[in-house]
Amino acid sequence: MRKRVVIMGAAGRDFHNFNTLYRNDASREVVAFTAAQIPFIEKRTYPPALSGQLYPEGIPIYPEAELERLVKEYGVREVVFSYSDVSYDYVMHWAALCNALGADFILPSAENSMLESSRPVISICAVRTGCGKSGISRYIGKLLLEMGREPVVIRHPMPYGDLASQSVQRFACLDDLARHQCTIEEMEEYEPHLAAGLVVYSGVDYEAILKEAEKEGRLIIWDGGNNDLPFIRPDLEIVVADPLRPGDELLYYPGETNLRRADVAVINKANNAIDASIHTVMDNIRKVNLDAAIVKTASAVTTEKDINGKRVLVIEDGPTLTHGGMSFGAGIIAARNFKAVPVDPRPYAVGTIKEVFAKYPHLGALLPAMGYSDTQKKELEETINKTPFDMVLIATPIDLTRVLKIDKPSSRVSYEIEEMESPGLKSIVEGFVMGLK
Repeated sequence: MRKRVVIMGAAGRDFHNFNTLYRNDASREVVAFTAAQIPFIEKRTYPPALSGQLYPEGIPIYPEAELERLVKEYGVREVVFSYSDVSYDYVMHWAALCNALGADFILPSAENSMLESSRPVISICAVRTGCGKSGISRYIGKLLLEMGREPVVIRHPMPYGDLASQSVQRFACLDDLARHQCTIEEMEEYEPHLAAGLVVYSGVDYEAILKEAEKEGRLIIWDGGNNDLPFIRPDLEIVVADPLRPGDELLYYPGETNLRRADVAVINKANNAIDASIHTVMDNIRKVNLDAAIVKTASAVTTEKDINGKRVLVIEDGPTLTHGGMSFGAGIIAARNFKAVPVDPRPYAVGTIKEVFAKYPHLGALLPAMGYSDTQKKELEETINKTPFDMVLIATPIDLTRVLKIDKPSSRVSYEIEEMESPGLKSIVEGFVMGLK
């Protein structure tokens, strides 16, 4: 009899673990996925087009709250935890539940699920959501373009729509974002790469994605999501830490695993952190990894317009504030640096935006850019336009005025990676490239 399995996930690592570890395993039967962390992704089916010949009907996806019922009802004997940026306490409470129900609780190793590439691979991952790994990825992508290396970015998955049609996605221009019906979170990740002149691949089936990317690029950049492990075996493994959250590098799954694996540990945002916090992060890196090179980088924040004295509605990157746990981002830093006054949008929030504030009470006078459905985009737009302010301060990686109707003036906040040391990250990347055949 096949051992029955449930895979816990958030529309990313869960599907990859299934594809690489379970899809063709006749000794195990995956009876369900559970979904958490990202709104509106449960109550779907992992489709037959992706699930393989052992699963001709596909595999149902349920809310994570139904895990206990699923284990009992289906006689599940193995629960596979397959998502990222969660505290060790959170992981172990689920482990305790599963063990109490008689099921093994599995944390698969990256080694067992990583794909092999015929191209050189630079991986950029992190210890938490919001450390700046995508900025580091863009910075490295620009360096490689300048060196004539023809890089292609493979981005960690964000398949929040129709899974079969999202199996392999290629983004080369802004029209591709609309064609693939991207959420705001997806646009935030893909659009800055496109603006830098980089092609991005993403989707669900990363074996197929890798094959397509290898046809187009001479070097692969793996741009990780949350603090997840790389899907593709790297030749240079870069991991980003955040001194604005010192200590988190050893407290969140699987961020510490990334840190232990790293060839290079980047302490980003060092320009905005106090020395004591930077030293804490450096000490923690050395506790678990004696061999990694450690470099510091700046996240330089600028504003498009003068905001001095303005009452501003700060809109920040959604995942950084929600499951990333940050209480502020680049927008609040810009407001402080350039003497603007943030306005509190919470009294004016509507619908699911109001629910986000209730779920994440650490959020203050700022607005997370939530837009996982057309309805939520409308509620975000309504919340913005109901809030009294002089100017919107858009600190997301995309210009929200392209996708939302905002009836007051706005100013973009940009944050770019800058070197703080010499030799620094640029020297490491150049040395890696020079060592390639």
